[in-house]
Amino acid sequence: MNEYILASSMLLGGALLGYSVRAVIFMIRKNNLEISVSERLVHARETAQKIIDDAYEKTAATEGRLAKKESLIDQRQAELDSRATLIDQKAELVFAQQKESEALLAARQTLLEEIAGFTTEDARNALIKESERQYSEDLTVRMHKLEHQMQETLTDRARDILMTTIQRLAVPTASELTTASVPIDNEEVKGKIIGKEGRNIRAIERYTGVEILVDEAPGAIVVSCFDPVRRAIAVHALEVLVKDGRIQPAKIEEEVEKSRTAIHEIIKEKGAAAAYECGIYNLDPRLIAILGRLHFRTSYGQNVLQHSIEMAHIAEMLASEVGADVYIAKAGALVHDIGKALDHEFEGTHIDIGIKVMRRFGTDERIITAMKSHHDDCPHESLEAVIVQTADMISGARPGARRDTAEMYLKRLHDLEGLAGRFKGVDKAYALQAGREIRIFVHPENVSDFEAKDMARTIALSIETELRYPGQIKVTIIRETRITDYAR
Repeated sequence: MNEYILASSMLLGGALLGYSVRAVIFMIRKNNLEISVSERLVHARETAQKIIDDAYEKTAATEGRLAKKESLIDQRQAELDSRATLIDQKAELVFAQQKESEALLAARQTLLEEIAGFTTEDARNALIKESERQYSEDLTVRMHKLEHQMQETLTDRARDILMTTIQRLAVPTASELTTASVPIDNEEVKGKIIGKEGRNIRAIERYTGVEILVDEAPGAIVVSCFDPVRRAIAVHALEVLVKDGRIQPAKIEEEVEKSRTAIHEIIKEKGAAAAYECGIYNLDPRLIAILGRLHFRTSYGQNVLQHSIEMAHIAEMLASEVGADVYIAKAGALVHDIGKALDHEFEGTHIDIGIKVMRRFGTDERIITAMKSHHDDCPHESLEAVIVQTADMISGARPGARRDTAEMYLKRLHDLEGLAGRFKGVDKAYALQAGREIRIFVHPENVSDFEAKDMARTIALSIETELRYPGQIKVTIIRETRITDYAR
């Protein structure tokens, strides 16, 4: 029992001793921590005070520099004010002296005029008249001499440029006719083309708008039409039909449509070839296609596309001789007559139509300026415009290039077809037999049989009133109703 009590006492004593030791250690650590915190606070206060002192020193130094600069600025401002005052004083003095000088000059001039008996204006006029009297004859002679020399020099220079240009260019020339021939192997083919009671030849003329002559020459069929495009379509279709051997109205209509498509492709190729030959590469493809239509257009018997290509070459050489823009000059020459490809579809001159079309397709405005003056309809706004007009005159003035009589004949046929096409319900109108007959195809749903009779008479009266023509013109109205069905 005593041992148990002793052990418990020792255990309790050990616990009390351990607690006391831990308490002492805690107090020691607490005192050390308080000392460390106090030292850090003292160090922080010292550091903060040092920063504040440094800031005060820098602020004081900055304020000192600012005060010096402000003093210097005030000093310079005072100097500037002093100089401005001095300048104002000198300006007033100069102004006063100027006024005084002007007054003295006026007084002296008045005194001189009183002494001489002349005013300044009178003296000037007298001097001019005397100079004119003494030197007018000499000046006139010299002016005439210089004008004569300048005219001779310019004429010789222009002649040299034109001769050089013409000598450098040689192009083939072939006048366009209104007929074309299709060769045939034997006379039996003529019978097939004519058909039973002439139905095949009438179908060809109806679908193409040309006149077929089968008895003019042996071994050939003659296609007559003033419109080169229609003539080319008819020739192409006839060549295919003759080669195929199956000639009947349905086949004729089919081949005419195929030929029309083929000719349109040829038109595109001709336009692209012309632009490539002339070195024009930035035109809109739609504009090039319109340009190709000029291959089937004539002006006074001259092929318009060939004329335009020739003009482009002439303009290129002229521009290089006189220092103008070569590209603009030859491009303006190439497209100068592009309105002629559309002049039967739109109102206005071919120049106005060409300007509208080219602007619609985004053509360079300098090219339009160069082409629009070639007939003096617009003022010449550039050197290239003068060159285009000169090239046009050179190309058209060559012997054999143009024929006025043929052009007037073609214009009369164009006018005849255009007059008929103005009437409501007209589908197509073809002038045949050198303008002695016009065949007009109407839409059957818009024009009845009775209205067709009235239309024929009205068109005949309009022709008598508006057109001038030799002999008489036969007006034929064709109203055809076609119904198609299929057996299945």
